[in-house]
Amino acid sequence: MTRPLRLDDGLMAAVDLGSNSFHLAIARLDHGVIRVTESLSEKVQLAAGLDADGNLDEAAQERGLACLSRFAQQLHGVEPKRLRIVATNALRVAKNAREFVRKAELILNHPIEIIAGREEARLIYVGVSQTLASEGKRLVVDIGGGSTEFIIGTGVEPILTESLHMGCVSFTQRFFPDGALSAKALDRAITAAKQEIAGIQSAYEDLGWDSAVGSSGTIKAVRTVVQQLGWASTDGRITSDSMAKLRERILEARDVRDIDLPGLKEDRRLIMPAGFAIVSAIFEAFHLDTLDYSDGALREGVLHDLLGRFQQGDIRDNTVSSLQARYSVDPALGERVSDTAWQLFQQTEGALCLREEDAAVLIRAARLHEIGKAISHSGYHKHGAYLLQHSDMAGFSRPEQESMAQLVACHRRRLRPEHYTALLSIGGLPLFRLCLLLRLAVLLHHSRSREPLPAIKLHTDGQTFEVRFPRGWLASHPLTQADLNEEKGYFEAIGLALDYA
Repeated sequence: MTRPLRLDDGLMAAVDLGSNSFHLAIARLDHGVIRVTESLSEKVQLAAGLDADGNLDEAAQERGLACLSRFAQQLHGVEPKRLRIVATNALRVAKNAREFVRKAELILNHPIEIIAGREEARLIYVGVSQTLASEGKRLVVDIGGGSTEFIIGTGVEPILTESLHMGCVSFTQRFFPDGALSAKALDRAITAAKQEIAGIQSAYEDLGWDSAVGSSGTIKAVRTVVQQLGWASTDGRITSDSMAKLRERILEARDVRDIDLPGLKEDRRLIMPAGFAIVSAIFEAFHLDTLDYSDGALREGVLHDLLGRFQQGDIRDNTVSSLQARYSVDPALGERVSDTAWQLFQQTEGALCLREEDAAVLIRAARLHEIGKAISHSGYHKHGAYLLQHSDMAGFSRPEQESMAQLVACHRRRLRPEHYTALLSIGGLPLFRLCLLLRLAVLLHHSRSREPLPAIKLHTDGQTFEVRFPRGWLASHPLTQADLNEEKGYFEAIGLALDYA
């Protein structure tokens, strides 16, 4: 469904809607290597706009949308299939995230993926690993505005990934809300961070690592300050001794606005104590002596992951295969259903106004449509939807998982009004139409026969679906004919027509 990128192909881009900052990276391939040609970053502090009810306030939304309007001008030369936009913790937790995303997508004219915490961690590791030559296992830490990601990996492969709900913006609001700075408040923040880390500490220590490296703004700011103060190691790393000295220097101020540290940017001053507290907790919890820094981060990981989808095979397909194996899904049947779904898609994509990315969701849902049978044969479509909704699926965004889950939930039995409403709310009319194609593909393989299907023609105007078989084939396959007759009734119940011959 995708072709390899040539070395002379055009621009590619990644946008990271972080809880503290929004980032844009535009790059091109240079002899197989991604070279960033344009990089923009703006402090939006989306997480600071989360109110007591968990909604993004108007001011935060306006800051974010204004930033994206500026980013949109830079993205005009990037083909849509070479652009990926991801959003992290603030939009994971905001109750009105869909409202903001709808507005943002109108500005960017491109879908936004709200990614799960562990998927964010995986992408961060991919970005960091491209900048490091060291061998052995690495502990990678990335402190964002609303979450902190921890990864252990080797080479370019993450082994263990976690995302904890603590960040420099959320901790600033929690422990330094009025700007007052004291040893007591700092210690409370450090203790809270250590409590968060405690849940993953044993698993990470058991696996172990050979080196530790941090990425993104907080760790970069700490390293810059300790370097300028002459407290870093000889190779420029943050040390446990430098952290102790930095603590005393920070506490010389009584208010976060009065912090005076060399190399500290003005827009990071207010969140420095919270960021420092999280770094301190990491040093203490994992007994670190030093922490290195990498310029690679989420947006670089998104770029490399995007390139991998074209050139090295899509990690999402590996995830689907892994789920098939874990839940004992019949891969041969999944392949037959997905092949039929793809054929039906190709015949109707123009009439149904579908896109290439819609096909990817349809085909992967087809491969996993029986996943719920690992729990129970009764109502397995509901169990399958639950598994797809709540599993950690490397490479998938939350909207993709939700779309696949809803397709699996609705691929059999009667389509009820609440199913129709759910499909439209998650993926609009295209997702509903993909559901109809998946239902037909599954129906045509109900017998689980390995006999190849004949050439089947599907014509539609979006209201009437006409399925045509070779002469005499239906008469010799009465089960399929009975299934189609039952499905015809389901179509009629939702105001559509299914005709077959």
